[in-house]
Amino acid sequence: MLRIVRQLLMVPEVARLARHTPRDPAAAWEGYWSDVRATGTRGEVLWDADIGPEAEQYTPAMDSSMDFSLPVLDVGCGNGQWTRWLALRFPAAVGVDVAESAVRRARQETDAGQAVSFRALDLTESRAGDMLYEEYGEMNVFVRGVFHVLRPPQRRQLAQSLHTVTGRRGRVLLTETNYRGTPLSYMQSLGATPGSIPHPLRKAIGGIPVPGQFGARERRAAFPEAQWQLLADGPVTIEAVPMSGDRTTAIPGYFATMGTR
Repeated sequence: MLRIVRQLLMVPEVARLARHTPRDPAAAWEGYWSDVRATGTRGEVLWDADIGPEAEQYTPAMDSSMDFSLPVLDVGCGNGQWTRWLALRFPAAVGVDVAESAVRRARQETDAGQAVSFRALDLTESRAGDMLYEEYGEMNVFVRGVFHVLRPPQRRQLAQSLHTVTGRRGRVLLTETNYRGTPLSYMQSLGATPGSIPHPLRKAIGGIPVPGQFGARERRAAFPEAQWQLLADGPVTIEAVPMSGDRTTAIPGYFATMGTR
């Protein structure tokens, strides 16, 4: 009961922050990234924790399913942290994001000479997947934390774009937050209290679309079995930046690797 009372006491502040979020998701993401002053574990971006512990969870699935002679596409690349990690494993890595400001930051944070490129692109738009396929041919795809902030029609369109990009040889590895409680209990799990909301969480609430859940059920709806073959899936832990102290914040997540039929 006390936990519920504390959640209800957070409602006014959460509502105040959320009302500033633009209704257009693309505008929201542009505004969010244009206002970022610091990235990394001590920065403002909620999901920009050190890669190491989380990446170890994905490596076996990648090694067992992906053709490492193909380039890789990082969807929703943000500041490019994961794109740069992927570039160490594939001949080339392409990061795309709906926000121009995210792409600019990714380029700024990438050393010259790395086999990495970035571009602003919305893969929920028709023909976006065709454009990438015409330029790169078949690609592997990595998606971290994108589907859970999309509405069902956008999820289906993104999946269709990825179907085009992967072709027959490419594979998709997606990983999403999958907290099954209420939005308020989710915020509590990230350190929010009635009198205090950690800055990275406050910035997310006031700047980007409201996140949802994404697990096996949501994956089946977005990636129909008639078009996609599931190769592996299961629970993972998504790492977020520390909300207090030095320890990263663990968020329940879901991953899946898939190929096209």
